[in-house]
Amino acid sequence: MALKLAPTVTQEIPEYLKTYVVTQDPTLYTPMDHASWRYILKISHDFFAQYAHQKYLDGLKETGISLERIPRIEEMDHCLRNFGWRAVAVSGFIPPAVFMEFLSLGILPIACEMRQIEHIAYTPAPDIVHEAAGHAPIISDPEYADYLRSYGELARRAIFSSKDMAVYEAIRDLSVVKEDPKSNVSEIEASQARLDQALRAVDYVSEATQLSRMGWWTFEYGLVGKLENPKLYGAGLLSSVGESYQCLGASVIKYPFSLRCVDMSYDITKPQPQLFVAPDFHTLKLALRELENTMAFKRGGIEGLERAKQAKTTTTTVLDSGIQMSGCLSEIRLDELGRPAFLKYTGPVQLSHDDQEIENQGVQFHAEGFSTPVGILRGFDKSPARLTDAEIKATPHFEFESGIKLSGTVTGIKRTPESALVISFQNCTIRWGSEILYQPDWGKFDLACGGEIISVFGGAADRKKYLAQTGGFHQSPQKQKTNLTAENRALNELYEQVRNIRTQAQIPPASPRARWTSDLENISESLEKNFPSDWLLRFELLELNELLQLHAGWAKPLRASLEQISKQSPDKKELIQRGLRLLPKG
Repeated sequence: MALKLAPTVTQEIPEYLKTYVVTQDPTLYTPMDHASWRYILKISHDFFAQYAHQKYLDGLKETGISLERIPRIEEMDHCLRNFGWRAVAVSGFIPPAVFMEFLSLGILPIACEMRQIEHIAYTPAPDIVHEAAGHAPIISDPEYADYLRSYGELARRAIFSSKDMAVYEAIRDLSVVKEDPKSNVSEIEASQARLDQALRAVDYVSEATQLSRMGWWTFEYGLVGKLENPKLYGAGLLSSVGESYQCLGASVIKYPFSLRCVDMSYDITKPQPQLFVAPDFHTLKLALRELENTMAFKRGGIEGLERAKQAKTTTTTVLDSGIQMSGCLSEIRLDELGRPAFLKYTGPVQLSHDDQEIENQGVQFHAEGFSTPVGILRGFDKSPARLTDAEIKATPHFEFESGIKLSGTVTGIKRTPESALVISFQNCTIRWGSEILYQPDWGKFDLACGGEIISVFGGAADRKKYLAQTGGFHQSPQKQKTNLTAENRALNELYEQVRNIRTQAQIPPASPRARWTSDLENISESLEKNFPSDWLLRFELLELNELLQLHAGWAKPLRASLEQISKQSPDKKELIQRGLRLLPKG
């Protein structure tokens, strides 16, 4: 019976995220893809039953993941609803800020692509093994799911630096090039050089980098339980049949988990030399709260402003009136007591309140930048935000405690019942001593009202409108790719034949066994003649020989061929030997 699916999650997400959502196309998965999926989950099953977190195997079933085929993301979405989560299909790398937005909404973005058979043990590029078989099963644990969503909520407030984004773009490029079967050595080397250059340019650890490291050492490569006998729960480990098999050995250092993990960098292209072991998932949440208290959105003030200026990316400064200024902070001027007195932003700027853009204060009105004095007014002992409309209109000029003087004709006031947010002036002049900060021929001036900086966070306040007007996250979404090529088409046809026989054998009444024997023998002969290096289909044939109890003579040459193929590389040897150990010796 077909599963009755709930309405698509796409209807529930913000418009600015929908551009990254794709429609999963199951027809793009090749028979080789499905065989790779089966193999990964098959050799992982018994291993993870012993070494993964207890929720893993149950979570596979509970989140709609089959061992026999690559899952349908809409089916996973339906199952994840039972845990207060949803799933949505994306393609390839999506910007880190987008990934965090999805997590903060309780939505797991799942990359549609399937890794190539050459990268069956591990791929640095996002794929459905990593997202579906890695992340999704542990979400069925309530405490872990709460941590993951809380992480997303916190990370979406982190301040990204411009150099962070350069590193992300370089990692994305390298991963895509490595996963592309058409890439040559020079292209891979050029991408690696670009990443190396981007990493060398990083001169400080941003909040986003700290959050990225915490995510890497927890939900990507985390261990949980006792230090001397930990269990796997990180998606990077659960989706890597190579690294998961090796990581529990003595060669990989195990540290007790703590917030010190944010001081540890990582390399996505290599096995991790160390891992962190948390006693339980609640410990992750405590560390997250500890990290939260160090972030600019909590601390505000000069410290928050300095982080925003250093980042050279879009951030939001919040004043005590509640007004939010979103843009690239380029200048901070302090008074004699070291308090913020004047802020200047470059590029498009948005003024908001309660994460909603204020009317006529979007980027189209502040396309070239924005500046404003902040602080307490002399003669009032309070900021402009605390003045009544009558007081504002009756005051010929404002003088701040910093010494900044503002004069002009008030033409409008935007406010809440408690505070003035924006005071608009015509013929405005702003001076600080002998320096002119603003003059009438520059046009209308909007004063952002407030005395103190209470928060600074990454991104814009009203993201929907800001991103719609500035071009989104500046990355075009990708389309789902296929691993089918002209070179592997004939081999895929053999995989398809074997897949069909396995399916028929499991649906009674079964076809005559003699017919299968003949078909499988023909496939085996074609494989030996035309595809001497393919190991996975040989394993599938041996598996079918045991499943159907054929005791066929063509099985022995297949084992001999696998032994020869295993000599081509240590990685192939390990994969083949792990598969053969699941079969009776013959």
